[in-house]
Amino acid sequence: MQTVIVLFNLKPGVDRAEYEAWARGSDLPVVNDLASVDKFEVLKASGLLIGDGPAPYEYIEIMRIRDMEAFGKDLGSPAVQSGAAQFQQYADQPLFILASNL
Repeated sequence: MQTVIVLFNLKPGVDRAEYEAWARGSDLPVVNDLASVDKFEVLKASGLLIGDGPAPYEYIEIMRIRDMEAFGKDLGSPAVQSGAAQFQQYADQPLFILASNL
């Protein structure tokens, strides 16, 4: 199993409520319906456990991928392409990290 972690802030001027409604109503259902994805979550940072100030990223996405080859194929579907284009309208330079269990 491979994990994809996405760290991002919203672009200046993006309405948080609009982004969060889109994430709940579109992004989460579409990605969670992909056969290659075991689980997809979008988390909203609430602060730092240690230290002062805000978290460096406002949002974190965690995707548990069953099969990376199948996931690559799923990324080409019209629903995913549409969602990716919309995500790019909201997210300011998202950082995509591949991770796996030790």
